[in-house]
Amino acid sequence: MALIAPYAPEGRKGRPPLPVEMLLRISALQEQLEQVKSKIRAKVEHPFRVIKRQFGHVKVRYRGLSKNTQQLHTLFALANLWMARGPWPVAGCL
Repeated sequence: MALIAPYAPEGRKGRPPLPVEMLLRISALQEQLEQVKSKIRAKVEHPFRVIKRQFGHVKVRYRGLSKNTQQLHTLFALANLWMARGPWPVAGCL
C-alpha cells in the first residue's frame, strides 16, 4: 500500500480522496468486467473472422441488397458448420 499511496488520485473540489484499498477493489472489479466483455466480444466476432478468412468475404460482389443479404446468410450458415465441424454421424448408426 505504501508504494501505491503516493500515486493515488487526490480528492477534487473539496472532496476527500478515496482510500487506496477502495481504489484497488474498484480496479479489480473493472478488470473482471473487462474480462466478461472480452469473452462476449470473442464469441461475437469469431463468425466474422471465419467469413472473412476462411471464405474470403472482404467486399460485396453483387449489386442489390437482396443478393448481398442472401450471400451473407449463406456465408454465416457455412461459418456455423465450419465452427461446429467434427466427425459426421454415419446414417443408421445413431
